[in-house]
Amino acid sequence: MERDLTKGRVINHILVMSIPTMIGMAAQMVYDLVDIFWIGMISSDAIAGVTVFSTIFWMVDALNEIIGVSSISLISQAFGKKDYVQTSKAIEQTISFKFIMALIAAFFMAIFLEPLMLFFADETVVNYGLEYGYLRLFFLPIMFSSYSVNTIFRCLGDAKTPMIIMIIVSIMNIFLDPLFIFEEVPFFNIQGFGFGVLGAALATVISQSFAFFVGFIILFNRTHEVKPRFKGLFKLHPKLDAKLLTIGLPNGIQIFFRNLSNIVILGFVAIFGNEAIAANGIAGRIFGFAFVPLFGLTMGASSVVGQSIGAGDIKRSQKAANMTGIIGACVMLIFIVLAFGFGEAVMSLFTDDPLVIRYGIDFLKFGSLGLVALGYGLGLTSAFSGSGYNIPFLFSSVLSRWVIQLPILILTISIFNLPIIWIWLSYMFGDIGETIILTMFYLKGKWKRKEVWGKSR
Repeated sequence: MERDLTKGRVINHILVMSIPTMIGMAAQMVYDLVDIFWIGMISSDAIAGVTVFSTIFWMVDALNEIIGVSSISLISQAFGKKDYVQTSKAIEQTISFKFIMALIAAFFMAIFLEPLMLFFADETVVNYGLEYGYLRLFFLPIMFSSYSVNTIFRCLGDAKTPMIIMIIVSIMNIFLDPLFIFEEVPFFNIQGFGFGVLGAALATVISQSFAFFVGFIILFNRTHEVKPRFKGLFKLHPKLDAKLLTIGLPNGIQIFFRNLSNIVILGFVAIFGNEAIAANGIAGRIFGFAFVPLFGLTMGASSVVGQSIGAGDIKRSQKAANMTGIIGACVMLIFIVLAFGFGEAVMSLFTDDPLVIRYGIDFLKFGSLGLVALGYGLGLTSAFSGSGYNIPFLFSSVLSRWVIQLPILILTISIFNLPIIWIWLSYMFGDIGETIILTMFYLKGKWKRKEVWGKSR
């Protein structure tokens, strides 16, 4: 159902929008963790191969972010203005444009994937990554489109529909993974297909395809005020498409440079061997799970901010962002406590390699030290996403990674040959720096004067 977020208690709307989003995203992260769990039963090299591929693969997420972030402000603000015709057009163009961008990205990534992977790992590890990766690239347009459908529902105030879809998809993936990976499913003695690492990719693309088609059918068979049309997907609107490319461009650039920095960081991790790469992959997925409630909060609050700006209520938008920052800091504090208390138990679920476990425990502990600050800073970014003012994302990401974190790595690892723990500690310095920059932009207040459908106020 659609929900008007411009009236009523702000905290109630944030929770109503955020909690289903958190649950849905948590379900999605569960099948990422399940992937690693089952792949870990193949070998540490298999985990390393998927880790190297995934690190490179997420470079294309920059295109998804450009259009996705643009669509949040365009759809939510148009809906907040009660301009349902413009809202429908923005929905149609978001899906079409993102599908086209994904096709282009998949084509170029397929060309350069193998030589990029060989830069970080040996042939055995790379072969695992390619076996998993080419199928994921082929279905990239479906993946991008699935993300779009979920975002659209949230912008309209409906966080329950994507939550339900993502839970169903997660359950599907949990059952499909071992069935496709192994010749005999562990623990159940059921005959499987024995596709190995390829089976994990196959389970993921089937699940994502199901999520897209179900969400698409629901979205285009609505009986509410906003009624996107199927034929609208085949007609481009140059002015609207320009907004989709430009509003979120700073965010897309920052995602590109952030993911590029992840590749560089992976180069430092690779110095310590395949075990370090595998630990980075496992702990990285666990960190991703920790960020689920934070991203759920910011996505939910972004819809509140966007609709409120569309309705001309800036004070309400500011209140929503402030609340989200405080809640985000509290959520990340909980993760730090869990990382220090249960890191070894969690890592042991995914591998029995003692060196991989030790590296992973250290990453979870020392890599989490800056997360309370980052939780606050990222909570404030709901103001930027909802308003369409995305310059802060670019500055905070580039400066925190390329001016703070990477120089620390060069100094500690390349020059002084310090142990791997300094790779994990470098995240703390980057997180604190990113928070300071985001807070400065938020307090400056330029986001309050931004409106994507008209002139800045």
